Amino acid sequence: MNRALPDVRLRVPTDEDAFAWHRIFADPEVMEFHGGKAAELSVYEELTARQRRHDAELGFCLWTMVGPGDEVLGFTGAQPWPREWGPKGEIEIGWRLGRAHWGKGYVTAATLTTLERVRAAGVSDVVAVVRQGNERSIAVTRRVGMELAEVFTHPATAEPAHCYRLAL
Repeated sequence: MNRALPDVRLRVPTDEDAFAWHRIFADPEVMEFHGGKAAELSVYEELTARQRRHDAELGFCLWTMVGPGDEVLGFTGAQPWPREWGPKGEIEIGWRLGRAHWGKGYVTAATLTTLERVRAAGVSDVVAVVRQGNERSIAVTRRVGMELAEVFTHPATAEPAHCYRLAL
């Protein structure tokens, strides 16, 4: 990446962040590769609570991404792979960003910070699972040095899900 990355802060999600995530992720474009629509507010309330537990127990989580003026931009971070298919037992990094902030380098900057934090927590390698066609996320994996390692079939869509890996 040739331009300077923006300043972005990562914080452990608060109860209020569930509301912000629900609002930001109500955009069908943001959710194109995540089921097409936002989940119910209760899903984000449970997700933020689970991330607080992860941070307390593991030293990392899906953090709230905060930009200029303390605006919630989305999330990025790491968590144990939560599904029965795919890279079970591994630590997944991931991100989701509000549409208004796409193309500005926030996810790349936040993901680089995530990698530093999970390395400091003792994680030796990470994965990112990205649905085929999600070119924006695939570009992020490349920018942070990840390489395509394997392809899984997503059980709900029967589409390929690319698994990128990075040794820390």
